Amino acid sequence: MNRTHEKVGYLPKGKSDLTPLMAANGVESALKILEGRWKLVILFHLFDGKLLRFSELERAIPLVSQKMLTQQLRQMEKDGVVRRIVHPQVPPKVEYCLTDWGQALCPVLDALLKWSASREESLIEE
Repeated sequence: MNRTHEKVGYLPKGKSDLTPLMAANGVESALKILEGRWKLVILFHLFDGKLLRFSELERAIPLVSQKMLTQQLRQMEKDGVVRRIVHPQVPPKVEYCLTDWGQALCPVLDALLKWSASREESLIEE
């Protein structure tokens, strides 16, 4: 019985010291950062250097509860994807934006969207 990684050549030979196990672990850790029902939606709202207040995010994503939005933003901040900016004023003003590392996800998610669209197109053609 052949192993999947032997049948599928994802990486050009000699170009990387990455083993299939290392690649799988890397993908798993990346997916842990992005897992959560609302994280990708939040990311798309913050792309292009947007700076949004909590209430603006809440209005932009009407189905998310305050508690869940807070949890997802805190996890993304802890993971280094989102930056939380607190302005010392009354009433308190808190804004969120993507870190440079978070902004680097944009081309990755664009590729994911294209990949998903190609799947939908292939289903329509069948």
